[in-house]
Amino acid sequence: MTPLELLRSRPVARTRDLEQAGLSRVALQRLVQRGVVKRLRRGVYSRSGEGRVTEHHDLALVAARIAHGVVCLLSALRFHRIGTQSPSEVWMAIDLKARKPRPDVPPIKIVRFSGRALTAGIERHIIEGVTVSITSPARTVADCFKYRNKIGLDVALEALREYRRSRRPLDELLQAAQDVRVARVLRPYLEALTT
Repeated sequence: MTPLELLRSRPVARTRDLEQAGLSRVALQRLVQRGVVKRLRRGVYSRSGEGRVTEHHDLALVAARIAHGVVCLLSALRFHRIGTQSPSEVWMAIDLKARKPRPDVPPIKIVRFSGRALTAGIERHIIEGVTVSITSPARTVADCFKYRNKIGLDVALEALREYRRSRRPLDELLQAAQDVRVARVLRPYLEALTT
C-alpha cells in the first residue's frame, strides 16, 4: 500500500505509519509543501481536502499521536454521552512508566493507570479511520469515583445518575468498580440512588 493509499483508507496517519508504507520524512515534507498532505499536528498527517471530520476529531488526533493511550474520564463521558461535561482537554490514560507526551494541540490531560486498570473495561472504536481505545461506560463511571478529588464529586454523581437513568447493566458497573478498587466508595451512592 502506498502512503497516499494509506491516507485514503485512513484519513489520519502518524509519521511512523507513513514511513512503514515507504515514505521518507523528506518526501513527506515535500508532499506537505506541495499541498498534497496536510500536517494536522506534530507527527500526525492527513490528505489535503479531507472532509470527514467528526465531533470526535480531537480524540482521533490524540489517539493517532499516543497509540498506547486510553481515552478516559471526562472525554470518555462526552464520547458515551453521559452527563453534561464538555472538557477543553482530551483526557488520556497512559502507563505509569510511559513517557509523557509533549504538549500539543489539542491540549491533553494525562492520567496514569497501571496493570489491570490500563486494560480492563476498554473498548476500541474507529474514529476517522483511527482505532481509539476508550473506557467503557461502566468503567468510565467507576473511574470518575476513583478520581473524584481530581474531577469533582459532583461530576462523578452526575455520571452515576445518568448511567442509572440509561438503564445500563449494574453488574458491569460493580465489576468495573472492583477492577479499579472503588467498589466500597461507589456502593453507598449507588444504594442511595436505587432506594
